[in-house]
Amino acid sequence: MRAVCLTLPTNRECADTITAVGAEAAHAARAFGARVHLLVLDSAVPAARARHAAAVAALPPTRGVTAHHLDEDAQRAFLRRVIERADLPGPDRLLELMLPDAVSYGACTNRAFLLAAALGCTSVHRRDSDSRYQWHDGAPVFPIDHELATIGLKAADAAAAVTENTLDPAHAGKPVALVGASFIGELSVDLGEIRALDPDVYHDLVALWAPTGATEEERRELVAESFTGGGAEPFSADRAVLDRPDIWRIDMCNIALDHEVYERVPLPPATDTIGSDYFLHHLVHDATLPGVTHNRHIVNYYTPERRTGAGFTAYQERYAKFLLSMLYLHPVYSEMERAGDTLLDEHHHVRPGAIADFARRSAATDRAENHRRLAELDRCHRRLGGKYAEFADHLAPRRARLLDEAQADIEDFALLIDAWGPLVRASKATPADRPQGEGRSGGSRRAPAAPGVHT
Repeated sequence: MRAVCLTLPTNRECADTITAVGAEAAHAARAFGARVHLLVLDSAVPAARARHAAAVAALPPTRGVTAHHLDEDAQRAFLRRVIERADLPGPDRLLELMLPDAVSYGACTNRAFLLAAALGCTSVHRRDSDSRYQWHDGAPVFPIDHELATIGLKAADAAAAVTENTLDPAHAGKPVALVGASFIGELSVDLGEIRALDPDVYHDLVALWAPTGATEEERRELVAESFTGGGAEPFSADRAVLDRPDIWRIDMCNIALDHEVYERVPLPPATDTIGSDYFLHHLVHDATLPGVTHNRHIVNYYTPERRTGAGFTAYQERYAKFLLSMLYLHPVYSEMERAGDTLLDEHHHVRPGAIADFARRSAATDRAENHRRLAELDRCHRRLGGKYAEFADHLAPRRARLLDEAQADIEDFALLIDAWGPLVRASKATPADRPQGEGRSGGSRRAPAAPGVHT
């Protein structure tokens, strides 16, 4: 029986989502005979954590499903054991990269990867707290049906489980490394209000994440494609395409990754930076690994704290850091695209050393483009006025720090890639140190409430 990890990282109240994802885990165990580790990594405030613990405890016992609800204390204890066993230099720094004091979309998923390795899982399936399932014919539309039907299979074997196979036959012997879909509903990045206030400013703000030297046509195409997900049409019938994955139509709220990918290369651990958890999309595509892109889209919605007060300021600053991160990530993407299948060894496994080298070289990129991005951000926000002009005032004295942090983030990524192999091996070598909350294969034993991830 294969073991898989269905993970929900959260830093906000989402008891209803836990209940819904628990139903998906039960469905997966029944339909596919898999052992499903439902892993809730909880960084919410104590009151929300208590509601999450109650939601986990209320999940109906299901044969093959084991629920784990870990707070940051439990995660930190696990990470310390792993880092100590890996015997790597700079253990305190590694712990900080794995569990920082700030929001990190990449770090939270990296923790799920290591916990999945400790639990003996062959794939990680991620959902997010601010999402719901679509319904069709009176039943929820679970993405895990497509994920478990194909993830990890040789592409030639996975072809029977899809509705369309457009994969180059040259890749038919490679494993399906990524399965995913997108979302319907609101934009994945909370810029809808800006688009309604001033479409021209929206264009200029979104176009800022284009590569240096992009043409105006390329910038327009980028803006048109960005953050829109699967559109607005609700699910009516399955469509699943086997090919190199369509990374523009796969979001981290709706994704499965094979262990042969995430056990070799982690996600960038950048803090306070949206989009830092999308790196493996590019790696799988550029390394010519097969993927399945389907249409069981999640329903996306926004939580209110993103749009007012400190929540608004924090979210907009994360978007600014996302734009600055592109100065360093775009060169890495370009190097990976040029390298193509030379990123893989003879067993179709990614060579992490090459990725670390790309990241280190990109850290030396001239900052002029990021100075321009910050100036354009300032102009756009002041044109919008109101709370956006106030955000421009907030950002102005922080520019130098943000520039330094963006460069440090890519350097930290290279460092973590170097350490990742030993960390994964150490995680797998901790059978006596199973994450708190593991139960029996026939049901679920609940762990105490725990915080542990940022989405």
